[in-house]
Formats: sequence, C-alpha cells, structure tokens
Amino acid sequence: MNLLRNATLDTIHARHSIRQFSPEPLSEDMLTTILDAANQAPSAHNRQSWKFVVLEGDARTELAERVSTISKTFEKPASSLLRMAARSIASAPVTIAVVNTGDLISHGTELFQVDKDQAFDFFRTMEIQSSAAAVENLLLAATSLGLGAVWLGILYLVKDRVLDFLQEPGGEFMAVVPVGKPLRPTQGPNKKPLENVVKKI
Repeated sequence: MNLLRNATLDTIHARHSIRQFSPEPLSEDMLTTILDAANQAPSAHNRQSWKFVVLEGDARTELAERVSTISKTFEKPASSLLRMAARSIASAPVTIAVVNTGDLISHGTELFQVDKDQAFDFFRTMEIQSSAAAVENLLLAATSLGLGAVWLGILYLVKDRVLDFLQEPGGEFMAVVPVGKPLRPTQGPNKKPLENVVKKI
C-alpha cells in the first residue's frame, strides 16, 4: 500500500507530543498564526464556542506551581503525570488553554424543540467535538512552524481548579497546551497498523 503525501500530510505525520522546551520566546506572529489556525476549525452550527486563553510570564509560572502543588493530593500515577505536566508548562514560553464558552449549548437547547436533557447532552457533545478540533488545528499549526506542543490531558482531573485560575466559567471542555521550540529533537511513538483500526462494512 502506497500512501499519498503532501505538505499537510507530512505535518500530520510529523506531529507528536513535545514535553520539554527551550527558553526561546515565540514571536507574536507565530503565536497569532497558531491561534488563527485553531480558530479555523470546524464547529457545530459555526458557533465557534471556544475561547483561547494565552498564558505567558508570571501567569504561566503560577499555573505550573498550582498544578505541582495540587499533584501532592493525588496518588500515583496521577501525581507523577500532574508533576510532569507542571514541568512542561514551566518550561514552555507560552501555554494556551482552550475552553468552552457554553454558547452552543445554550443556543441549541433553545433552538431544538426536544427534551431539554436530551438537547443538553447533544449540544454538549458537539461543543466538546468542536473544541477538540480547534486543539488539533493548534497542534498541527505549531508543528508546521517547527514548534512543539503537548495536549496535557491529565489536567482534566483538576479541570474546575484550572478553569477557576483562568477566570472562566465551569465549561464542559478544557485543554492546556504548552507551546515552544523543542528542547531537543525527538520522535513520536509508532502508531497501530491501519489494519488494526479500520473496519469496512
């Protein structure tokens, strides 16, 4: 089987999680380009019910310290992963948090004349899917510019406390993504063969 390749596909294949960063700052142009790419993601009803919170300097350092402190209240392996996440935040020049606004949920439950609980679950799921697509665009844009990034999924364990720090309402989705120049070249893990994950009917 021969895979077709182009610049976009090369970026997808090159993307992998980077957890240690050089102290080199990101230019404003790079940061804006990454955020714009994230904002181009598909979203249900084109509501774009996401917000990008950029943490630099003291704010980034404070978030790293809070996560490190919180990690002590968890047992292993969660505590170890939270400490690792704190180190990634501390070493990256910029951390971008992606949060839901809840706009799609409120708009959808008013628009659709169905059971409120059913509508809430439906639009909640679509809002999460939309924001996740924005994060993937962010990751791919960073890779295309020679930068590294990592989606710190472990922070969902402390979502409410992170959202409180970000001064954002308690949404259904929250992603924290440190971004910067990789400290050293690394390679990502091998992926499962396609035949293991594709089913044709």
